[in-house]
Amino acid sequence: MKALTYNGRGNIRIEERPVPTLKAPTDVIVRIHKTTICGTDLHILRGNVATVANGRILGHEGVGFVHSVGEKVRNFKLGDKVLISCITSCGQCENCKINFYGHCEDGGWQLGNTIDGCQAEFVRIPHGDFSLHPVPADADEEAMVMLSDILPTGLEVGVLEGKVKQGNTVAVVGVGPVGLASIMVATEFKPSRIIAIDRDPHRLEIAHSLGATHLINNSDGTAHAQIAQLTHGKGVQVVIEAIGTPAGWDLSEKIVAAGGNIAILGVHGKSVTLHLEEMWKRNFTLTAGLVHTFTISSLTKRMLAGEIHPERLISHHFKLSDIMNAYDVFGNAATHKSLKVIMENDYN
Repeated sequence: MKALTYNGRGNIRIEERPVPTLKAPTDVIVRIHKTTICGTDLHILRGNVATVANGRILGHEGVGFVHSVGEKVRNFKLGDKVLISCITSCGQCENCKINFYGHCEDGGWQLGNTIDGCQAEFVRIPHGDFSLHPVPADADEEAMVMLSDILPTGLEVGVLEGKVKQGNTVAVVGVGPVGLASIMVATEFKPSRIIAIDRDPHRLEIAHSLGATHLINNSDGTAHAQIAQLTHGKGVQVVIEAIGTPAGWDLSEKIVAAGGNIAILGVHGKSVTLHLEEMWKRNFTLTAGLVHTFTISSLTKRMLAGEIHPERLISHHFKLSDIMNAYDVFGNAATHKSLKVIMENDYN
């Protein structure tokens, strides 16, 4: 089969690889139908994720068809259309029992990280019964791909852990796809203001269309001052940091209100400085970590009911055979006005 592999910093290529086989009786082999690229994949490409070995097949999102199942798989059969969760989970360990799937004792973020991922013709999914979700017959499958990772991440790691409440002022630092996903789901909680901060005018326009009430272009580095003016010097109750850079963290520190929350969902590959000499007296709360994807089912229901529209996060379409071009478009978002890209498997 054809697969996109990581081969050291800045080096990806399409290679011929064997079709994966069942390694455990709970495994499922999925033939990829549609997949995408995540900002995390760009962090990997930049050498910021040390757990990714050379030769790894990238990708942790997608929709496909069940190709083969292990003898202990109960929920899926050959030919079923399934959504692949970015998190694999056994469903049995102590962490899984409290919906802490990102820290499953035999799972977590494995796909495209510690095991081969979804940017290929086929992928092996450990613990298929708990790591896959059925795709409803009437569902938009491209919209469903957005439920593999960025919609649950925006909701769980951004909105829920950030404790967004009605009447809050929320600032989203960085409105790439996952930041936009956070805005999309935050609107359901009825904050009084959602402030989108970015340097890309196009993405700020998209943020406004998804529910952001205020837009700040930080190209001139004045976001902190603009937030101070908007909030009369108080700052915001919730900061969702969706970039994963030291600059994103520095701004988050500066704009959070006393008693507010900073929710980190950006993937940080470099150290940042926590200015405790300034922050200790702010009574702020900091959360950060992996998504657990326990909201996939509820998000699917909301999507089918027309309450959310994940397809609006998709800007470009490619064939899987054109994945190198897809990476160029996704990685140069300002030039191409790109958000999420969808790649359809044209190899089989």
